[in-house]
Amino acid sequence: MTTIVAVRKGKQIAIAADSQTTFGDDQKLLAPYDCFHNKIFRHGDSYLAVSGSAAHDLVLQGALKELKKKDLGSRQGIFETFRKLHPKLKDAFYLRPEEDEEDPYESSQMMVVIANPQGIFGVYPMREIYEFSRIWAIGSGRKFAMGAMYAVYDQDLSAKEIAEIGVRAGCEFDVSSSLPLSIYTVEVAAEAAKETSE
Repeated sequence: MTTIVAVRKGKQIAIAADSQTTFGDDQKLLAPYDCFHNKIFRHGDSYLAVSGSAAHDLVLQGALKELKKKDLGSRQGIFETFRKLHPKLKDAFYLRPEEDEEDPYESSQMMVVIANPQGIFGVYPMREIYEFSRIWAIGSGRKFAMGAMYAVYDQDLSAKEIAEIGVRAGCEFDVSSSLPLSIYTVEVAAEAAKETSE
């Protein structure tokens, strides 16, 4: 339960997230009461944010640190990284991979947004990997955030400003998202900018 967004515009990529943690249907933990309310963490030159169980944040950080070879800079590299992470998540962190018995693969139970100089990437529970060219959002406030960011994307605003608008919209209308927000930016790598323009 969250609002996490990523925006790519010009030479800037931004990732932003709200700060509320929600327990069940009737209890919330707001930033003033939570010493670790920032939902975005850095790994190398990448910023990552996770939607799903609050446990995923520390689990993913720990699993990535244990993995010797990892690549978060391309769709294929991220797929291979999360394929290698999956057995570690089960064996070392006790992940329960069951969702629907008709699912084709075991679930990693988390959605992740990755922002780095190579682009914006999304990782979904069956290790589906997407690369996004403009905007994306995950979490319970995602629909509000996507609508708001879409509405302002072509205005004279930076990626950071658009990402902030997205999270603020999620916090305004989603009961499981609250301010303050955390936001980080990176500059698009020259080779990634060239690939986009071709």
